[in-house]
Amino acid sequence: MSIGRTDLNLLKVFEAVYEEHNLLLAGKRLHLTQSAVSHALRRLRELVGDELFMRTGKGMVPTGRATAMAPALRDALRRIEDSLGVEPFSPDSSRRRFVIAANDHVTAVIVAPLSRDLQQAAPGIDLVIRPSTRLDLAEQIDLGRIDLAIGIFSQIPPRLNSRTLMSQGESILMRKGHPAARRKLTLRDLTKYPLVTLSVGGQEEGAVGGFIVERGLARQSEMFDRRALEEALRESKQEPRSRVTVPHSLAIPALLRDTQMLAIVPASLAVALAKSGDLVRRAPPYKAGTETLRAVWHGRDAHDAGHAWLLERVAAAARAAEEALG
Repeated sequence: MSIGRTDLNLLKVFEAVYEEHNLLLAGKRLHLTQSAVSHALRRLRELVGDELFMRTGKGMVPTGRATAMAPALRDALRRIEDSLGVEPFSPDSSRRRFVIAANDHVTAVIVAPLSRDLQQAAPGIDLVIRPSTRLDLAEQIDLGRIDLAIGIFSQIPPRLNSRTLMSQGESILMRKGHPAARRKLTLRDLTKYPLVTLSVGGQEEGAVGGFIVERGLARQSEMFDRRALEEALRESKQEPRSRVTVPHSLAIPALLRDTQMLAIVPASLAVALAKSGDLVRRAPPYKAGTETLRAVWHGRDAHDAGHAWLLERVAAAARAAEEALG
């Protein structure tokens, strides 16, 4: 196949359909009619010799060939745009869609204020949140389906870039009328009262030491410092009373309501949940470690002005959340 007569606009159509999974939405994004998108796809199919997308009940699903092509084509488009200086990013007029991978804790603490910020600064930009707990997170970043992943990572491969967003410890949450709510917590409380902990993946998903490793990216699976807790209780010859382990942090208020349970959660989540006035947060009675929240993205986006702008907005939201910890 010769690229000499290839219309590079076909690649923009490919990218839009690949990301939107819908001809109508791809057309709106490119300011083209659905008929024009279909025509462009037909030309690209003839050029490549593959169907590229199959129409299903879930939209336009990419074929294996399209999935293999996507990362290199997106990278090539970004490089061409950077080289020519075309399509400068203007947040107040941009119609881009960014896909962010985050768990519900990060969504509540960082993405929610980010969304409010974008309503004013970039009303045409859309955010799509995907679960950062998915087992193919690294693959989705590699394929260009996720623009930014936010989480706690102990290992980041060279092909991915990262930026530190905030550091935090952990807190203990309980209902307002809990017997321990009016005093400082002790280790004895953690053996007397049942515990609620957060875990988004166990050994059955391949977690080792509280982290799941996939394609060189190691993401945290347990949202508390298990080692610090167990070591503190081991010294006092006591064991914690683990009662409930949940993957969704926003279920915690309902679990604590009308019970004697205590929840171990990231400090920023404790601040957010305690704002309702129904919950009380306390410092843990042991020396818990500090975790670092990072943003991770593929190296091919390093020179994308829109991506860099979004990252700065995410970082600003994270700084505000860190400042709220006091």
